Amino acid sequence: QVQLVESGGGLVQAGGSQRLSCAASGRTFSTCGMGWFRQAPGKERHFVAAINWSGGSTLYADSVKGRFTISRDNAKKMVYLQMNSLKPEDTAVYYCAADNAGRGTSFVSEYDYWGQGTQVTVSS
Repeated sequence: QVQLVESGGGLVQAGGSQRLSCAASGRTFSTCGMGWFRQAPGKERHFVAAINWSGGSTLYADSVKGRFTISRDNAKKMVYLQMNSLKPEDTAVYYCAADNAGRGTSFVSEYDYWGQGTQVTVSS
């Protein structure tokens, strides 16, 4: 079992930066792939970024490539999402997720554990 708690959301102006954190508990964290997803009101949950169990492989949605960076610290059981050059369209609830297979993919269905989410609002 892995429990996930996101933090770091809030209100930021367009063009600004914000860092989201995801604190994990559970013995299997270091073998899990980790992902960030987001969901805007009335829309489906969409992939943002993912990282494999070792941190050696990352994946990004085209909409955030070059602006967002995912990283992890297995010793601290933390995953981070650094978001730069934020746009109003980045406004959403951001969710952290863990996949037991360790791959860190872009598919919602491949993740086994989810956090409660943190709201990010980007004002224009």
